[in-house]
Amino acid sequence: MINYPVSFFGESLSTSGIASPWKVKSSHFNSTCSIPKEFEGPGSDLSPEDYFLLALQNCFVATFKVFAKYSALEFEELLVHAELVVDKDSDAKPFMKLLNLKIDLKNASDLKKATLLVKKTLENGFILRSVKTQITTEVNITVYQS
Repeated sequence: MINYPVSFFGESLSTSGIASPWKVKSSHFNSTCSIPKEFEGPGSDLSPEDYFLLALQNCFVATFKVFAKYSALEFEELLVHAELVVDKDSDAKPFMKLLNLKIDLKNASDLKKATLLVKKTLENGFILRSVKTQITTEVNITVYQS
């Protein structure tokens, strides 16, 4: 049983300058971050936009895996390709406009159940539900061949 609320913590440490990467860490992860080339940075490390995309993409993967476990859905592989589109709003301010997810589920044990769980995951993934970014999907599910 999960006891809510649950807290996660992070820390970022940076020096001055647009070209300097900075250290980022959370309870389970240490890395570096930099401004992407698209925004005049060095693009040498994961960017905030990369982390945003990865958070949404992997929210789908994690949530689906949990739902599959509790629904007794077996599958060989789940591959999710993601594209994040950053655009400007009507006030010319950049925002995370669109996330395109291409979901390939290989050798699922039940097509109907897999289809339902993809839908349920998109509706209930709590990071996915926490953003205003529009999310589109392309889903391809194959089933076990007897």
